[in-house]
Amino acid sequence: MSLTNLFLDASGGAVDLTAYTDITTVTSFTFFVGCMAMMAASVFFFFEMWNVDKKWRTSLLVSGLITFIAFVHYYYMRGYHFETGESPTFFRYVDWTLTVPLMCVEFYLITKKAGAKMSLLWKLIFASVIMLVTGYLGETIYRDSSVMWGVISGAAYFYIVFLVWKGEVAQLAANAGPAVAKAVKVLFWFVLVGWAIYPLGYILGTPGGFLGIWEPGVDSEYYKQIMDIVYNVGDAINKIGFGLVIYALAVSKNEEAA
Repeated sequence: MSLTNLFLDASGGAVDLTAYTDITTVTSFTFFVGCMAMMAASVFFFFEMWNVDKKWRTSLLVSGLITFIAFVHYYYMRGYHFETGESPTFFRYVDWTLTVPLMCVEFYLITKKAGAKMSLLWKLIFASVIMLVTGYLGETIYRDSSVMWGVISGAAYFYIVFLVWKGEVAQLAANAGPAVAKAVKVLFWFVLVGWAIYPLGYILGTPGGFLGIWEPGVDSEYYKQIMDIVYNVGDAINKIGFGLVIYALAVSKNEEAA
């Protein structure tokens, strides 16, 4: 069976999977790869959860939930994009609304032993929700004022960056031991660099973006396809990468205790 037939029957959708150089086909393929990667990561985290110390199982469980939720949404996004050739923006933001706050929960869980309070958790969740809601408004409903909504979303994003870099998360991590401090430092780079992929996708997918990047006469759907590719790559790196950092921290703690 060919990869094309394994993926989806090309006769049943709007995307021609045999047009390998077409941007829509490339986008559809990244949805497929993202779906499979999220499923594989979920299986890994759920099974490995039982091979680490009990106090780290909740963190790995959350990592598995993040990738499993993403897998379910990528399954539907893959099908929607294949059938219509359009960007599944609504499904994507539903996914982010569930998974991004859970990624923020990870910071709370790994610093809880050092005294992290619920107020920190709510700060992270609140900032992530503001970031997502304003991003959705700028990308779908108020596209003509996408710059304004993007700035608000970006402000919430940089607030999370500050909390992890110099704020409560960083301070608690420093008191939790070198392993936790190292893990938080790596996660910080995921937030700073990895999450920066999403503003890039926003810029490419909204009218004018922040850089006036849309060219006169070029179909806006082309930029939406690029936006989806950027988002798909970003999701795979950030969601799976986050979980792997937590896993590495749990394993290192196991080795210390041995």
